[in-house]
Amino acid sequence: MADVHSTATRSYNMSRIKGKDTKPEMLVRRYLHGLGYRYRLHVKDMPGKPDIVLPRYRTVIFINGCFWHGHEGCKYYVVPKTRSEWWLNKINHNRDNDAKAIKALKKAGWRVILVWECVLKPAHLNRTLAAVVKKLALRLG
Repeated sequence: MADVHSTATRSYNMSRIKGKDTKPEMLVRRYLHGLGYRYRLHVKDMPGKPDIVLPRYRTVIFINGCFWHGHEGCKYYVVPKTRSEWWLNKINHNRDNDAKAIKALKKAGWRVILVWECVLKPAHLNRTLAAVVKKLALRLG
């Protein structure tokens, strides 16, 4: 099946997709900062370059886009009808990289919190953010 957009339009659309400072990421960051948590962002020398690193809690947070990381069973993860094989390879590669990074971080003694984009939608936002803070509080106890 051919793409519904021209090459130039598709290229422009893809160039507008951000890899960091996304809306879901900013929601979590603002919430944590408002509660007094201090963190580092996108630490390059850590496996997977976590979105948020809380050294005091020895915890990292990944905020995953449901499409880009292949969130199974999620309505936001739909394989495109054009170039399906290419997209599946890309998404599966992302999943493999995620698994390797999480394994390496846990082996190094870090706790990993994974937050999916879909649970940061308004219907679930408060519950999700409260759960993240609860997991951080457990680390101190």
